[in-house]
Amino acid sequence: MKLAVIGLGLIGGSMAKDLRRTKFATEIIGVDSHPLNAKMALEMGIVDRIETLESAVKEADIVLVAIPVDKIVVLLPTILDLISASTTVIDVGSTKREITESVKNHPLRGNFIASHPMSGTENSGPSAAIEHLFEHKICIVCDHGICRPQHLALAEKMFQSLGMPIAYMSSDEQDHTTAFISHLPHATSFALANAVLAIEDRNIIFDLASGGFQSTVRLAKSSPQMWAPIFWQNRDYIYEALEVYIHHLEEFKRSLKNNDHEGLTSLIVNANKIRGVLVGENSSLTKNEETIIKLYTK
Repeated sequence: MKLAVIGLGLIGGSMAKDLRRTKFATEIIGVDSHPLNAKMALEMGIVDRIETLESAVKEADIVLVAIPVDKIVVLLPTILDLISASTTVIDVGSTKREITESVKNHPLRGNFIASHPMSGTENSGPSAAIEHLFEHKICIVCDHGICRPQHLALAEKMFQSLGMPIAYMSSDEQDHTTAFISHLPHATSFALANAVLAIEDRNIIFDLASGGFQSTVRLAKSSPQMWAPIFWQNRDYIYEALEVYIHHLEEFKRSLKNNDHEGLTSLIVNANKIRGVLVGENSSLTKNEETIIKLYTK
């Protein structure tokens, strides 16, 4: 299986490593707009060779698109223009509505699989690529009903070779769900980092920072080139998620202002119910949402 990977950073590079390790891919062709990233990926053995987009896409059996979501919207129609009728194209962006909209009328739309592997780290670039990043993490496949069966089956086989269970959603449902469990955590981490950086004696805080702070603020180190477009493309659902989150923060703030010890305790007790969701007890979440939360938080 000849694989072309467009974007040789954390996600594209990690997938390439595992698809080589599992022998799913027999040859991996790399494409990256940054020459240094391309050179590094080649030197690290992540890819076998570097080619231009046109050359790589035309000879690949599978084209994996792992670039920022704003770039996917621009590039995806061109990729579908270049491929043969037998080529499968898979994107791995964190948003889906604008991406799928950009090719909804393309003659080869059925060759395209819109996916979101729910895994990653705060690091970026080829040096961040690691093996086993996707093992036991869920992959969302969107709008699978309009994909041609042979291309969907090949994409499913690829994700299964990475050790990923698959959930099926519409593009709208995926954007709404991930706004709460993926995009909101990043937004709150960025905000927390900004809040602490705005404090005059922040160096003392950093000296005292322990595991709780470091794990909460870890996501604030994520790439702005990747995350600003995600926030923009999913801004309506992220806004909704932030409104809900701010409402609950206000409840904590109000209980402190009013010296309401019982109310504060009640908020914490209620929050502890998330443990039941994570171990599979009943909740108001859909089956897909529960599955995603469980696997995304492992």
